[in-house]
Amino acid sequence: MKTLYKSEQSGRSMVEMLGVLAIIGVLSVGGIAGYSKAMAKFKTSKALDQVSTTVANVRTLYSGQPNYAGLTTTIAIQMGAIGAEMLGGTSPTKATVAYNAFNGAVTISATSVNKRANGGFELKFDGLSKEACVQMASSDWGSGSGSGLVSVQAGSDASNQGTTASGTLPLQLSKAAAGCNNEGDTNSVTWVYY
Repeated sequence: MKTLYKSEQSGRSMVEMLGVLAIIGVLSVGGIAGYSKAMAKFKTSKALDQVSTTVANVRTLYSGQPNYAGLTTTIAIQMGAIGAEMLGGTSPTKATVAYNAFNGAVTISATSVNKRANGGFELKFDGLSKEACVQMASSDWGSGSGSGLVSVQAGSDASNQGTTASGTLPLQLSKAAAGCNNEGDTNSVTWVYY
């Protein structure tokens, strides 16, 4: 009498395992790309909020003053016009530098508006990606006379070749894209308010 041994091996073949790993790899790459896009959108939204809040706070702070004389980033920080989340964990009493959602510098200073010394202030966000720069520069920050917005400049360099809005606000998308043409997080947007 012959005894038959039946071999019952179970498991997956090498080809099946490679297929599963390939599918996991593709899904991971898609997930990382989606996460990166979502984070960029979140940072841009946060930076837009930071601009609105900072402008409102500075205008409120100086509402009883004849002009913006003496306004600097340090003064704005000390007076609470710049939110604590923009101070990089430093106490408002010790901070001298503010950062936007992209970890770029935020600067505020008094500037001349309509030939009036210290008649307005300039808010500048540095360290922006191309996409964030274009969106922030071309957003409607209040084109009405009550908004106080005088001009928007997208991009800047030593020769001041940045693209600026010439009488038309908000900045046109094509002008914003031309000004926000630096690679990486090296773009800037400057707003001037009265």
